[in-house]
Amino acid sequence: MIWEHPNLLVLLVLPVLFGVLSFYFGKMRSRQLRSFFSEEMLRRLSNPVWNRGRTARTILMYLGVTLLVIGAAGPKIGSEIREVKREGVDLLIALDVSRSMQAQDIRPSRLDKAKFEISSLIDRLQGDRVGLILFTNTAFLQCPLTTDYSAFRMYLDLAATDQLPFPGTDFNAPLQLARDTFRSRPRQEQQAAQVLLFISDGEDHSPSIDFTLNQLVNDGVFVYTVGIGTETGATIPIRDRTGQLAGNHRDRDGREVITRLEPQLLRQMAQTGRGMYYEIRRGADRIDGFTAQLVDLERREFATEQFSDYANRYQWPTAAGLLFILASFVIPVYRPVKITR
Repeated sequence: MIWEHPNLLVLLVLPVLFGVLSFYFGKMRSRQLRSFFSEEMLRRLSNPVWNRGRTARTILMYLGVTLLVIGAAGPKIGSEIREVKREGVDLLIALDVSRSMQAQDIRPSRLDKAKFEISSLIDRLQGDRVGLILFTNTAFLQCPLTTDYSAFRMYLDLAATDQLPFPGTDFNAPLQLARDTFRSRPRQEQQAAQVLLFISDGEDHSPSIDFTLNQLVNDGVFVYTVGIGTETGATIPIRDRTGQLAGNHRDRDGREVITRLEPQLLRQMAQTGRGMYYEIRRGADRIDGFTAQLVDLERREFATEQFSDYANRYQWPTAAGLLFILASFVIPVYRPVKITR
């Protein structure tokens, strides 16, 4: 047994206190009456008391008050199955900030275009929570799930390719971080649909993402992906501390590196994650299709989730307490007086 309001159990001292005070004042009143009247006079002036009735009334009254206090404390006994409807959306956006996202085959750059599309998406959200993950070879929760869209935009504006010092790209890292973030939500916030929007140019240097992706999907997460870039590709500019172009990124042999959109893995992720794959190949391309999908998820009635919980049984002691109190008023405490002529 557990209690919903255990602090109220301290009120159980009240029936005991009332009983002690009633006994004390009853004795004091009796002594005062006997100081003014004789026993014979008191017997004539007062109705004959039915001691059993008075005792029964007192017991029922105090027992009723005790049960009302127990009911107010909210006893929970046993268990019951509850159903909770899942509604709303918790959206995590995983944004690739690897060096290749500086490429300018999408103007002004892949990263700037991605940030613009994310900002436009936030303008369409209404009460849904959104969070931001940045990743390269590792992943970092830039903004936890929140409905404070102004704070989210501030964290989004700070996203840059030099924010994480690790080169390369590993898709496993953001997928695992997204799973941990969704799982860490408080229980009362887990009714919302879980959506991961994964934005990258598709270059992945991890051996395999199948295990991590399947774990995420088994947790009920919908995975949508956005490929940004062109198959023709572009060089990766390098800028100095003042922001001026200092050249292009080169490999160990001194040749300029060409980064291209690699959509295959992104398509596979969306297919496995029950989502859709979108592409941004030009500056004019948008992800309005994902916005429509998000609205559909907001309105969709998901299968109800069942969980076991303690059953609240405050009704029983409350009803019994009221019944005992009412019964105490019915029981007479005086014997009927016979009038003789």
